[in-house]
Amino acid sequence: MQFGTNTQANPNTAAGASVDERAAFIMRTYLHLVGAIFGFVFLEGAIFALGLDNLFMRALMTAPLPPQMMWLVVLGLFIAAGWVANSWAQRATEPATAYMGLGLYVLAEAVIFIPLLHIAVYYSSPEVLPSAAVVTLVLFGGLTGIVFLTRRDFSFMKGILGVLSLAAFATIACAILFGFHLGVLFSGAMVALAGGYTLYYTSNVLHHYRTDQHVAAALALFSAIALMFWYVLRIFMNRR
Repeated sequence: MQFGTNTQANPNTAAGASVDERAAFIMRTYLHLVGAIFGFVFLEGAIFALGLDNLFMRALMTAPLPPQMMWLVVLGLFIAAGWVANSWAQRATEPATAYMGLGLYVLAEAVIFIPLLHIAVYYSSPEVLPSAAVVTLVLFGGLTGIVFLTRRDFSFMKGILGVLSLAAFATIACAILFGFHLGVLFSGAMVALAGGYTLYYTSNVLHHYRTDQHVAAALALFSAIALMFWYVLRIFMNRR
């Protein structure tokens, strides 16, 4: 899911701010990103500890609609929740609204991850989940480092990423509807797409976000790392 930036309302972007203001903005952004990641881990831990993952899976399988259609409904709700969350975070005039957006998005990610994590926890090797998490963090950290070292503006990627995202969603929808398997090559392509979003959003942090948009910036970065983790985990699960 592609989240944009709104810099026209206030010219006080990070690129034009003082060194101290820019550093404080970047620090706040990544602290909020870490908070979102820990929030996601906490929610998933609570869901599995309480057995809510089993209830969710049972609801998918016993719903009036076929499981494939139910999963499309879940994906649709996730996309809608992401749009609302980003709108709250981007356009908030009060900090509480921006935090509500970030919280909503973390919750939506926690829910959409339940089936994949359920399979990983109960039907895969114990090392699959931590290995995928480590690889995701290394990839994300490496791409982040590239942007910070080169200071390059990757905003030109916005249209390309949008087209690729639409193509990926259409492919996923067709796979769900017609029952064909999306293999390791597709997962690898999606990891590359998530890497592109990581470059794009990180460069936005340096060049295009306003210095008061740290919550929105953290949400965008979290969406990229969540997408990357999803498909890195799928690759590890397919290998096993």
